[in-house]
Amino acid sequence: MWLNTFILSGLFLHDLAGVFGRVLVAVDGSDFSRRAADVAVRLCKSLGAELLVLHVVQQPPYLFAAAGVPPTALKQFFDDARAEGWRYVEEVLGRAAEAGVRARGEVLERAPSVVEAITTFAANEKVDLIVTGTRGLSGFKKVFLGSVASGVVEHANCSVLVVK
Repeated sequence: MWLNTFILSGLFLHDLAGVFGRVLVAVDGSDFSRRAADVAVRLCKSLGAELLVLHVVQQPPYLFAAAGVPPTALKQFFDDARAEGWRYVEEVLGRAAEAGVRARGEVLERAPSVVEAITTFAANEKVDLIVTGTRGLSGFKKVFLGSVASGVVEHANCSVLVVK
């Protein structure tokens, strides 16, 4: 992996230490987000940067709009999604602690747009770099950036590192 080469050799990281003081990694439990989290932790360790770990619980587009769905079902959905999100966040916080990286986590709920939630959080927290995962092959031969990763790249006010 090219990042390992730069981290191990120390090339250009000295110059980046002042540039990326706050790094945000968005996690969703996928293999791609786990890889992104690993890169973010190692990068923060190398740079002495603070790591923010974020999971976003999206408001379902249909919002259980079907007639007769009790409010308790919606509450249960968000309770379960929040608990699952905190599991993802705490997994990364544990890895950061083991690496000696300053880190904190957050789970945002009922976001109509994951992209907007990530980019707004990053702007409010004055994040210097967002690290996110992407999906790999789609179909047989084409590689597409995931819709969330693509949206974050397009709308973020800071640099974005997309990890495969």
